[in-house]
Amino acid sequence: MPAHNPFKTALAERRSQIGLWLSMADPYLAEAAATTRFDWLLIDGEHAPNDVRSTLAALQTVAAHPSEAVVRVVEGNTALIKQMLDIGARTLLVPMVDTAEQARAIVSATRYPPLGVRGVGSAVGRASQWSARTDYLNIADDEVCLLVQAETTTALASLDAICAVDGVHGVFIGPADLAASMGHRGNPGHPEVQAAIEAAMKTIIASGKAAGTLTSDPVLAQRYLDLGCTFVAVGVDVLMFVNAARKLRAQFGGGGSATAPAPSPAKAGAAY
Repeated sequence: MPAHNPFKTALAERRSQIGLWLSMADPYLAEAAATTRFDWLLIDGEHAPNDVRSTLAALQTVAAHPSEAVVRVVEGNTALIKQMLDIGARTLLVPMVDTAEQARAIVSATRYPPLGVRGVGSAVGRASQWSARTDYLNIADDEVCLLVQAETTTALASLDAICAVDGVHGVFIGPADLAASMGHRGNPGHPEVQAAIEAAMKTIIASGKAAGTLTSDPVLAQRYLDLGCTFVAVGVDVLMFVNAARKLRAQFGGGGSATAPAPSPAKAGAAY
């Protein structure tokens, strides 16, 4: 069986992939989201309460649908990356990557020896279908799609070097953390932040790597796509639900002090 990751292929061919963030941490909601035909669904292990088992459950439910499951790990930990790959994640998003050295270490964690340090335990893993994919060890390195997050001023200063790392297939600009790093915490829509984001996207695209981000503002999402970004998430499930629920409650007399106003599109992804 050849290496198979249609999402990775789409990024290499510069075909736009529209995504949805899954922060509910529930496989039932992940399955519902998978029926909406987003190109990719982000299973969040950084800011949502997912662990290895709940991530596995989400991967299993999404697998029956065309959407690619992208798993965001809590950090670029070698052991954790090994677990995620073994349970069948083939596209990873790793947050807070500031240097090329960090990026190279993460790449190494996704590859089997002699090219990397991934532990060889595929025989008992879902990724190999418990050894039914008899050539899994030969194709596994090529199947992985690695996306890293650049979300600080330090990362932007190192962006050329990060993009040059072999095995990094895309760079995701984290608008909320970047805004905080630039002194505009909670305001990713600030003109200085947006200028830095656009400059970073142009650098990533010029390097030949895929550029991506998250925004709940459809106008801004289209702007990024027009710039050449190829993986853009345009919503967060839990925010979509709570904003719709608040709006519905407000139609029947508010809801008292427990009702909070919906965040503006520019701030809707402020935790991400």
